[in-house]
Amino acid sequence: MKNKICIVGLGYVGLPLYIEFAKKFDVCGYDKNKNRVLQLKQGFDINNENNIDLKRSTKLNFYYNLNDIKNYNTYIVTVPTPINSNKTPDLTFIESAFSELGVIIKKNDLVILESTVYPGCSEEVCIPILEQKSGLKLNKDFYFGYSPERINPGDRVNTLPKIKKVISGSNKHATNIVESLYKKIIEAGVHSVSSLKVAEASKILENTQRDLNISLMNEFAFICDKLEINTKEVIEAASTKWNFQKFSPGLVGGHCVGVDPYYLTHKAAKVGYKPDIILSGRKVNEAVPKFIIDKIIKKILKTGKEISNSKILILGATFKENCSDFRNSKILDMYKGFKEYSLSVDIFDPLINEESYLIENKIKLSKKLTKYDGIVLAVPHDEIIEINLKNLMKDSKTVIFDVKGVLKNPKYYQL
Repeated sequence: MKNKICIVGLGYVGLPLYIEFAKKFDVCGYDKNKNRVLQLKQGFDINNENNIDLKRSTKLNFYYNLNDIKNYNTYIVTVPTPINSNKTPDLTFIESAFSELGVIIKKNDLVILESTVYPGCSEEVCIPILEQKSGLKLNKDFYFGYSPERINPGDRVNTLPKIKKVISGSNKHATNIVESLYKKIIEAGVHSVSSLKVAEASKILENTQRDLNISLMNEFAFICDKLEINTKEVIEAASTKWNFQKFSPGLVGGHCVGVDPYYLTHKAAKVGYKPDIILSGRKVNEAVPKFIIDKIIKKILKTGKEISNSKILILGATFKENCSDFRNSKILDMYKGFKEYSLSVDIFDPLINEESYLIENKIKLSKKLTKYDGIVLAVPHDEIIEINLKNLMKDSKTVIFDVKGVLKNPKYYQL
């Protein structure tokens, strides 16, 4: 059977997949967001991650109508998997996508999930929806695969083809098909595992490990602050040992590292296990914005200024540098924390679409910068690092917090 591939969900994960598969297969992209589809048809990616590749592509087959994709036979789902306000998995997008696919899938079709989910989600949520909606049976009438995404937004080196892909299938036949598909586009090769659950768990482990490593550095930074020791200098010293793993303290947000551990803790609780270390690490990382806020407030008060008359600038609003993705960014927590002190707060980020940010967060990004009593260099985009902070200081008492210590100025506070 010749694979006709449809990518379901055209965000940070789906669009790069579409671009790579379009080089080898008959491919289309599907997204319920009509505006997103219309923009992509014009070769424009509002996330500014794939504009060059889109302009080079001769195939711009994007749809928002479900009927337009019913003649495809391979569906790869890449919809978001966020968390709710109570830190539990929000499967709304997953359930919606599979409910739609259940209406159109046919005998011998293949459905692959790339979205990050907890171990068992494919078999407990996705496949039952497909079977119920379609009337078809897994491994008899249709097949299922899971291959966790490893997209790193803003990374122009470790791109999709260069990152090894973990793949799995609902049976041996499905695994073989999934493997043959991804081998066509992944230069780094694929790693096949024995079950859907193993593949699901592998993605959760990747990001949970990173979350815990950063939480250790953040807690260490809190201690160093009490001891009046420069954290970065200590890390550089420790890094001279061959087996020291170098991680840095910082804000942990985004759609992966700051979210995925909650998918694991949710599933752990379901099977009667309390994951103390993972939850402890999450608690530490969630405390970083407050630590920075308290530090700046205290420093401003020490200068003799009144907090109510002070103005703060936050440089950067995305979850990481040189990336336009602001999902689950901890900058929003920082902004709200400063506002609780009745401070005037500006946020500046040259990489973000201002209209999208306003719609999503009800906060207007600043275009024109003035003079400030406190400046937080929160996200070190290349364009932000080039800014001369001295021009933004209200006076010599202005407090500057360089979160990642990128400016190497001993007068600036940092984690």
